[in-house]
Amino acid sequence: MDGYEVFRRDRQGRRGGGVALYVRECLDCLEFNDGDDRVGCLWVRIRRKANKAGILVGVCYRPPNQDEEADELFYKQLGEVSQSLALVLMGDFNLPDVCCKYNTAERKQSRRFLECVEENFLTQLVREPTREGSLLDLLFANREGLVGDVMVGSRLGHSDHEMIEFSILGEVRRVVSTTATLDFLRADFGLFRSLVDRVPWEAVLKGRGVQEGWTFFRKEILKVQEQAVPMCQKTSWQGRRLVWLNREPWLELRKKRRVTSDRTRGNGLKLCQGRFRLDIRKNFFTERVLKPWNRLHGEGVESPSLGIFKRRVDVVLRDMV
Repeated sequence: MDGYEVFRRDRQGRRGGGVALYVRECLDCLEFNDGDDRVGCLWVRIRRKANKAGILVGVCYRPPNQDEEADELFYKQLGEVSQSLALVLMGDFNLPDVCCKYNTAERKQSRRFLECVEENFLTQLVREPTREGSLLDLLFANREGLVGDVMVGSRLGHSDHEMIEFSILGEVRRVVSTTATLDFLRADFGLFRSLVDRVPWEAVLKGRGVQEGWTFFRKEILKVQEQAVPMCQKTSWQGRRLVWLNREPWLELRKKRRVTSDRTRGNGLKLCQGRFRLDIRKNFFTERVLKPWNRLHGEGVESPSLGIFKRRVDVVLRDMV
């Protein structure tokens, strides 16, 4: 194409396939190449005016049968390139079981993909199916207002995928964040129960396997949820997250939550102190034991016998000393 510079990465070991990106020759571009051909992904940095950070554009093709090792290589690349630059990522990821609207997936690889999207603060912007009723082609941005005017249109040539048209804005628009979420305070649970009761569960689930039955059940529940639970907008003038909360501190916070999730304060065995009028009750054993009990580790609290409980408490107290 005249007036454009082409960047491409061809698939190895077969004829045809790969990804390509056309950029106007008037733009200053730099390709990032890690030399690993197992990942069908292309990264190009488009430089902007002086004293302004550039925009990183990624194009990816993920084969339907790609193994977990290649997926992890891609996730590693994505984590490295999205550290500081504004990022726009597009491509055919071949994950038909991913529901971006509810952030759910059926397969393990698809759930790992959603986890990576969350870790890198990416927002998926395509809302319509792109191939035979499935949403395979996705468009991500890591900053609000960076991409606009997203439309799913006609097909190009003999392709069986719909085209996705969008605009990468020169300046990130500072707009109010309006994240849609379910408003259970205004939910009609009577309607919810009524709609669920209308489904002949025994008849429709008869003869289905476990996975097939679960897929059908989840699909029907989501349909009922759309009718009975309204949506609301979570509005924030500061955007989707704090400016200083980039990927590294966010991962540390998530790691901390995982470490502390098995402690007593997070399980159902925590003891709550009641209200009393006389201060003398503070010295009762039943009141004094509450704080030490709530500080115990979850393994100690959930011991199956008194002997095991004593041994585990001794370990905890030894570590505390």
